[in-house]
Amino acid sequence: MKKKANHKKVQTVTTPGYDEVLSDLVELLNTARRAAARTVNSIMTATYWEMGRRLVEYEQGGRSRAEYGKALLQSLSSDLTSRFGRGFGVDNLELFRSFYLNYPPTKLSQSPGSKSESLIRISGDADPTKKSESAIRKLNLAEVAKAFPLPWTHYVHLVKRTRSAEARVFYEAEALRGGWTVKPLDRQIDSQFYERTALSRNKAAMLANGQKAKPEDAVSPEEEIKDAFVLEFLGLKDEYSENDPEEALIVRLEQFLLELGGDFTFVGRQRRLRIGDEWYRLDLLFFHRRLKCLVVIDLKLGRFTHADAGQMHLYLNYAAEHWTHADENPPVGLILCTYKDEAVVRYALDNLPNKVLAAEYKTVLPDEKLLAAEMDRTRKQLESRRDTVTTRRKR
Repeated sequence: MKKKANHKKVQTVTTPGYDEVLSDLVELLNTARRAAARTVNSIMTATYWEMGRRLVEYEQGGRSRAEYGKALLQSLSSDLTSRFGRGFGVDNLELFRSFYLNYPPTKLSQSPGSKSESLIRISGDADPTKKSESAIRKLNLAEVAKAFPLPWTHYVHLVKRTRSAEARVFYEAEALRGGWTVKPLDRQIDSQFYERTALSRNKAAMLANGQKAKPEDAVSPEEEIKDAFVLEFLGLKDEYSENDPEEALIVRLEQFLLELGGDFTFVGRQRRLRIGDEWYRLDLLFFHRRLKCLVVIDLKLGRFTHADAGQMHLYLNYAAEHWTHADENPPVGLILCTYKDEAVVRYALDNLPNKVLAAEYKTVLPDEKLLAAEMDRTRKQLESRRDTVTTRRKR
C-alpha cells in the first residue's frame, strides 16, 4: 500500500521545468521510433529488391519457360514459409521479381534521391538482368538501400498501381519531395495527378497544390513502427492495449466465448491478412470443434451496415481458400456491432453449401441475444472504469 501511495504522489506532483522535460523526452522517443521504422523499411526494401534480382538471375540461368518459373516460385514459397513464416507467398515472390524488373540497376541512377554509387557504376549494360553475377553480388544491403529513399509500402503501390515508367518516376519524385505517406500517394494516383499535371498549362501550380498535406494523412510513430509490412518482415505479432476500448472489448469477448464450453478453440487475435496490396485485420479467429469450422469474428464500434457484411464475406472467402482444411466445414462469420443504445449480432451463413448445415450452425453457435447482452454489459463496465479513472485524475 505504501508503494502505491508513493506512486500516486509522483504522478500528481509537478516541479518547475517538468513539462519541458516531459515534452523533450516524448519528442526524443517519437524521433527514435520514426528512425527505427525508417531503418527497418530501408533494409526491408533492399532485401526484397535483392531477392527479386536473385530470382530473375536464377530463372534466366535455368529454363525460361513460364511453367518452370511458376513451379520455382511455388517451391521457394513453401520452403521459405516453413522457415520464416508469413510474407513469402507466391504473390509476394512475384512482387519481388516485378520490383527488381521495374527498378533494375540501369534505371536506379535515374531514380529520385538515389545515392548508391555502386549500383550506378554497374548500370552501363543495356540489359541489367544479364549483368555478370559477380559484379552485382559485390553489393551489400546497405548499398542497395541507398537507392530506395521511400518505404517499402510506397514501392509496392508504385509497382502495382502506376501505368507507365514515367508515371512511376513522377510519383516517386513527388512523394519524396513532399514527404507523402501512402494515403496521399494513393489519393494522387487515383486522381490521375500525373496525367493532369502533364496536360496542365500551369504545371508549377499543379505541383504546388499536390504537395498540400491533409490532417488525415499524418501517421503517428506507433503506426509507423506497427506497419503491417514491417511486422511481417520482422516476424512480429501485433500488440494490443487494454487502454484501447475496442481492443479491451475484444479481449473480454475472447474470454467469454472460451468460457461458454469446450467447443471454441482460440486461434488468434488481431490476425492480419493481405488481399492484393490491401491489408485487413481479423479481430478474433476461433475453431469450433463440434462444427469443425473456423469462426471469424469482427467487432465494430458503431452501427451495423451493409459494408460490414460485405467485408465479412471477403474474410470468409479468404479463410475458406487459405485457412480451411479439406476435412473441415466452411467458415462462419460473426459480426458484433456495439454503440450507445444497442448491441447487434449478425451471423454470416450465406456461404454455406446447404440449408441443413446452416440450420445446424444456428443451433450450435451461441445465441445472438446472449452475445448482444454480454457485449452491452462489457461495454458499460469498460465505460464505467474509464469514467472512474478520469474522475480520479481530476482530483
